[in-house]
Amino acid sequence: MIKEIKQIKTLEELQKLHSDTFGKNGTMTARLKDMKNLAGDARAALNAEASALRDAFRVAQDDLETVAMMAALETQKLDAAAPFDAPADFGAGRLHPLTMALSDLGAIFKHMGYGMRVGPEIEDDWHNFAALNVPLHHPARDMQDTFFVEGGNLLRTHTSAGQIRAMEKEGVPIKIFCPGATYRVDMDATHFPMFHQIEGLVIGSDITLSDLVKDLKTFLSLYFGLDDVPLRIRPSYFPFTEPSVEIDIKWDKKAGKLGQGGDWLEIVPGGMVHPNVLCNVEADPDKYQGFAFGLGLDRMAMLKYGLPDGRKFFEGDIRWIKANGV
Repeated sequence: MIKEIKQIKTLEELQKLHSDTFGKNGTMTARLKDMKNLAGDARAALNAEASALRDAFRVAQDDLETVAMMAALETQKLDAAAPFDAPADFGAGRLHPLTMALSDLGAIFKHMGYGMRVGPEIEDDWHNFAALNVPLHHPARDMQDTFFVEGGNLLRTHTSAGQIRAMEKEGVPIKIFCPGATYRVDMDATHFPMFHQIEGLVIGSDITLSDLVKDLKTFLSLYFGLDDVPLRIRPSYFPFTEPSVEIDIKWDKKAGKLGQGGDWLEIVPGGMVHPNVLCNVEADPDKYQGFAFGLGLDRMAMLKYGLPDGRKFFEGDIRWIKANGV
């Protein structure tokens, strides 16, 4: 496949191949999920193959982006010293769609009794991985490949790290949501190297999976303005929850409408917090239990405002913001 990567001529083709390989349903992703069933030598070989492919994708992306940038510079002429004359219809500034989504989501969760907690974007291994039942060499780390900085720290791959910090500081019971930017080495129309999450956590003495479903039905109803929220619950796997679930919402794929139609759209992963996670924050798993879930803020904004390509969120094009902001 490395030879195939080197022969790709456009970023769009590279992004499609990357998604087919390392995306949620990608070929390499499926193999990595099955790593637990491999012997030691086969596991090491698969890790090496996955790392080589990631490196090849990064090199190809850098090369193609450089070519595209140089081609664009050849056609663009800009006098940085020229005065700026704003057009008559320039108007006032607009709120970015992500800002609007965060404001709406935050208001709903606060109305439901969740308190907001914000953690650092540069995290250590303990809070981002180990405390969340993802020890060193766990296959889940391959699916959360991130950016590392000096001192062994990293750019967080999820805001779950903030949940660990909150429980360490405040203890349990607890009912919080953690918004913020997160980072992973990923690229396609719906996945970006930097994206935003809102993760919820509820720990108490009698919290059950039905409480998770109830809260999510309430949230989705309020956020999308739906009277009825038909959901489908499927079993899944995450190292920090047990049992783990994927929750889908009814969706008319052709019309792009939620809450109706014959299709299903995966919208929220979650589950009951793993006892190991509770032990890692010195909470007694025989006394306390609870649920956690995660929402992609970028995706929630795309669904609510009908935006097909999330890459536009990061381009800074004022014309796009003017057309899609408030």
